[in-house]
Amino acid sequence: MIHDLAARALHLLDPEEAHILAIKALKAGLGPSDGALDDPCLAVELCGLQLRSCVGLAAGFDKNAEVWAPMLRAGFGFVECGTVTPLAQSGNPRPRLFRLSEDRGVINRLGFNNQGLEAFAGHLAARRGEGIVGANIGANKDAEDRIADYVTGLRRLWSLADYFTANISSPNTPGLRDLQSGAALDDLLGRLMVARKDLEAQSQAAQDVRRRPIFLKVAPDLDDTQIMDICDAVARHGINGVICGNTTLSRPDTLRAGSKGETGGLSGAPLTALSTQMVGRFHACAAGRFPLIGVGGIGSGADAYAKIRAGSCAVQLYSALVYGGPGLVLRIKRDLAARLRADGFVSVVEAVGAG
Repeated sequence: MIHDLAARALHLLDPEEAHILAIKALKAGLGPSDGALDDPCLAVELCGLQLRSCVGLAAGFDKNAEVWAPMLRAGFGFVECGTVTPLAQSGNPRPRLFRLSEDRGVINRLGFNNQGLEAFAGHLAARRGEGIVGANIGANKDAEDRIADYVTGLRRLWSLADYFTANISSPNTPGLRDLQSGAALDDLLGRLMVARKDLEAQSQAAQDVRRRPIFLKVAPDLDDTQIMDICDAVARHGINGVICGNTTLSRPDTLRAGSKGETGGLSGAPLTALSTQMVGRFHACAAGRFPLIGVGGIGSGADAYAKIRAGSCAVQLYSALVYGGPGLVLRIKRDLAARLRADGFVSVVEAVGAG
């Protein structure tokens, strides 16, 4: 409760300053700690990753891999850090982060602001095997070869992260979403797979047999043809799964907040229905060829359960923490476990796609 009250007090500050302060507090050891064992019905194996809980932290909160340990202690079953680019970049001009309090939403146009690969790798190097931590990799805004940036991120962080996510869905880097289709998508996935084959051979020579899945993070603003093309490309190249989706460029007519007209990607509660529908469409098209992670507008156990029933094996959240505080993850897990059992499911796996 104390931590949730502190989170609400941060609303008195500018959104980006509040986030910076929250990261500093977590680094100082002031975050919550969930010492209880997770309900076994929430555990899932995802592409070889043993998740103690299917409820994870989405990329964007911990851009520089500074607070993965406190967020695992707070109760997340896995934490995705980033998005990180090879070179440090400041992102778009401020202000670039806006609360839509009346709508429990957020608009951001941050633009992959981060400290770069070397700082990110240095922070991850402190890990001693605690929990599951993923690296969300991206491309610098001014890169001449953006696909090369993804390969660079994969190679630099290979020994430090448990899984990787190629983020090609941010709306705040001009032209980035062009990688979601056609020859560009094939080129990206092909070059990532070539790099992974090489890295796996090196790992085996070093007697490191850990599997490191690679996921593709896509936008929620795709049509059916784009979804089919992405699913076929993911299956053809051997990418392990899809994270759907990211923030949306659309704006529901129901938005009330004064900041609703700001440019950037919309997340939080206004995204819930759209992102859940997207999970269902991907689930139908994937037809069991690869798993999905659902993200977008999850603020309750009911939201998480809807994503699972739509077809996701695991879920991620971030924006809802702005309004629900760090205690939200514990409430979501309790509610999700109760809903699973109420419907006769012994585990999350049984409920995937049941909607």
